[in-house]
Amino acid sequence: MIFYRDFYAGESIARKKEKVKWKILHRAGQVDVYVITLSSNPENLMDIIPSWQLMQKYYRSQDMLVIGVDRGYENAMELAGRIVSDVFQKTGNLNIREYFLKQHRENLRREPVWKSCF
Repeated sequence: MIFYRDFYAGESIARKKEKVKWKILHRAGQVDVYVITLSSNPENLMDIIPSWQLMQKYYRSQDMLVIGVDRGYENAMELAGRIVSDVFQKTGNLNIREYFLKQHRENLRREPVWKSCF
């Protein structure tokens, strides 16, 4: 699981954005927190997944790009709508996958991720 550098955060967790991110990456259970990722099915736009579900083994091996986090399913749906609206205003189309992957690659070029060899 990879977080988009400037991932969206809902109003309810905006001040705790990095703490929530840390808890999700370290599989600490959180009630009523949802992540918005690029869809696992290329025909869809995004997936909204409860953070407690990410603790399952299946998700450890998945390369998902998290583009948003919010508290409550309804808030997560509103945040997903805002993401769609922002991408449409910036690009004029609804190709969300292409937009975020391109931005993510550019961010990696500017700030490479170093991995330990041990």
